[in-house]
Amino acid sequence: MNGKVIAMFLIGTAAIGGAAMYWLQVHAFYERVSADQVDILLTNVATGQPEPIPVSGLQAIDAGSSPLRFRACFTTAYSTPTLTETYVIKDDAVPLVAPGWFDCFDAAAIGAALEDGRAIAYLGQRDISDGVDRVVAVFDDGRAYAWHQLNETYKD
Repeated sequence: MNGKVIAMFLIGTAAIGGAAMYWLQVHAFYERVSADQVDILLTNVATGQPEPIPVSGLQAIDAGSSPLRFRACFTTAYSTPTLTETYVIKDDAVPLVAPGWFDCFDAAAIGAALEDGRAIAYLGQRDISDGVDRVVAVFDDGRAYAWHQLNETYKD
């Protein structure tokens, strides 16, 4: 009898701990960010300085617990030729997975589009936080996505 009580206690504690860990990772720290709180910038090839681009329909999430938790979805009116001639292309872009409830951001689809050339990634802003760059991927139809990823400072 005592063994069953102890086993049930351990299983219950593990289940509660697992549920709490899941909730903390997926929901607790993320916040929706309003469009007026986010500037989407791309780094100009000529000046090396980030500059704002026009966006519409911006949806974004972020968290104070990590600079890597930023994700955004939006559209831009800039054409691919304008973007590629004006802004720094980021060849090592790898989108990070967003929580499932932020369904406009599909890291696997964005990554596949970057690999096969349906989207191009640009350096949004270098060192937006220490060792972290903002990356912006833009599709030919104007759909665009932004996220933060580690730069060479912390790659190893």
